Amino acid sequence: VQLQASGGGLVQAGGSLRLSCATSGLTFSTYAMGWFRQAPGKEREFVATISWNGRNTYYVDSVKGRFTISRDNAKNTAYLQMNSLKPEDTAVYYCAAAKYPIDTRRPEEYDYWGQGTLVTVSS
Repeated sequence: VQLQASGGGLVQAGGSLRLSCATSGLTFSTYAMGWFRQAPGKEREFVATISWNGRNTYYVDSVKGRFTISRDNAKNTAYLQMNSLKPEDTAVYYCAAAKYPIDTRRPEEYDYWGQGTLVTVSS
């Protein structure tokens, strides 16, 4: 199983980025997907999650209204559209897949993780 996160980079505050998480080796359409982030010196933080069929999404309060999680089951890929970026969004962003999650905000619920992609927001 592989999860490949991409799309990170350097952007000015107020800008946008779209992260992608391409997966292989798993039945993507049966997994909930999540995005987490880890800033330097901080613990990994839940950002957003989407159910296996895309009908249910959930966000951490700090990104609500700015970030949108989505998925394309035909392409085995999940996305995180990030708008109105702030310097405090700077972190390494990780995607993850969960088969039978109970609480998708908890990293322990996830079975597979991508390698992370760095997002840097300058002020």
